[in-house]
Amino acid sequence: MADLQDAEFMALAIKLAAKGRYTTDPNPRVGCVIVKGNKVIAEGWHKKAGQGHAEVNALQNADDDVSGATAYVTLEPCSYHGKTPPCCEALIQADIKRVVVAMQDPNPLVAGQGLQKLRDAGITVESGLLEQDARALNKGFINRMEAGKPWVVSKMAMSFDGRTAMASGESKWITSPESRNDVQQLRAESSAILTGINTVLADDPSLNVRLEDVDVLQPVRVVLDSNLQMPVTAKMLELPGRTIIFTCSQDQSKHQLLTQAGAEVFCLPEENGRLDLKQVMTFLAKQQINQILVEAGAVLNGALLQLNLVDEWLVYMAPCILGSKGRGLFNLPGMQTMAEKKQLKIINTRHIGPDIWFHLVAK
Repeated sequence: MADLQDAEFMALAIKLAAKGRYTTDPNPRVGCVIVKGNKVIAEGWHKKAGQGHAEVNALQNADDDVSGATAYVTLEPCSYHGKTPPCCEALIQADIKRVVVAMQDPNPLVAGQGLQKLRDAGITVESGLLEQDARALNKGFINRMEAGKPWVVSKMAMSFDGRTAMASGESKWITSPESRNDVQQLRAESSAILTGINTVLADDPSLNVRLEDVDVLQPVRVVLDSNLQMPVTAKMLELPGRTIIFTCSQDQSKHQLLTQAGAEVFCLPEENGRLDLKQVMTFLAKQQINQILVEAGAVLNGALLQLNLVDEWLVYMAPCILGSKGRGLFNLPGMQTMAEKKQLKIINTRHIGPDIWFHLVAK
C-alpha cells in the first residue's frame, strides 16, 4: 500500500511539474508534493528560471507544519547557490524527514550531491520512483546535460501521398486547423525553432508561438543560412526575442546589416560547403537550448536524417492528394538501393481533427 501511495503522490508531483512546460527554460520542469499523515499539505512547481524552485514554492504554500513530512520531488533537489539558494538546504531547515525523488539530476553541478546532503542531514532518501515519467518531462534538459546536444524534434505536414507542398512550393494549408493548433503547443514546449534559409525565402515565417491566454516563453528562432542570404526585412527580425543565424559566410557587411536588424549572427565550420549540423547542435546546447523543433523542408530534413540528428519525428498526414509533382518529405539523392533505406519506428498514432498524427523515432 505504501508503494502505491508513494506512486500516487509522485504522479501528482509530475503533473504539477508539467505546468511549467512552457516557461521554465533553460531550467528543467520540476514539481513537488509534501505529505504528512498520508495527506497532501503542500504543492509547488518551478515556474520560471530565476524564480523559486518547486521545493521552495511547496514549502511556502504549506497549510500545515511540514516538520516530519515526506517530500516527493520529480528531480533531485539542487545543492548549489545559483540564482536561488539550494533546495536541499530548504528541505533540511524545514525538518523534512523523508525525500522521495523520481530521478537524480544529470547536471554535473548537482549529480547526486543534493541527495547526499539530505542523507548527511539524517533524512531518509529514496530515488527512482516513476523515473521514466520524470525523464519524459525533461528530455531536452537531460539530453543537453548527458549528451551535450539538445533534444531534436522534427515536425512535418504531408498529404496522403506523402507530399509537403505543390511543385510551385504552395503549401497553405495541407493540414487542418486542429493540427496547426497542435503545432502551436509544440512550439510553446520548445526552446528553439529551427529552419533553413530556403524556408525563410519561400514563406517568410514568424516562427513564434500564437496561443491565446497562455503564459509562454517565446522560443529562440534559429536559421541555418550557409551563404548568408537572410533578408534584413524578414518578418521574424521584427518580432521580440532572439533570432540566431548560423552561416559559413565571412561577408562582414552582411553580418553587420543583419546584426543591426536584430539578429545574432554566428559563423560556424562547414562540411562539404554547408554548415556542419553537428557543430550547430553543439553550439545550441552551449546556448542552453534544451529542445529544438525543426520546421523545415526536404533538404534540411534529409540532411538531419542522414546524420541521425533527430530524436523524434512528428508527422501530420492530411487526407488529401497533391499529386506526383508535389514536393516530398526528404531530399536524399544519394540513396540508390533498398539496403540504404532509412528505417523508422512508429511509437504512436492518433487522430487530430481529420488528420492522422504519427510519432516516429529512428529504429
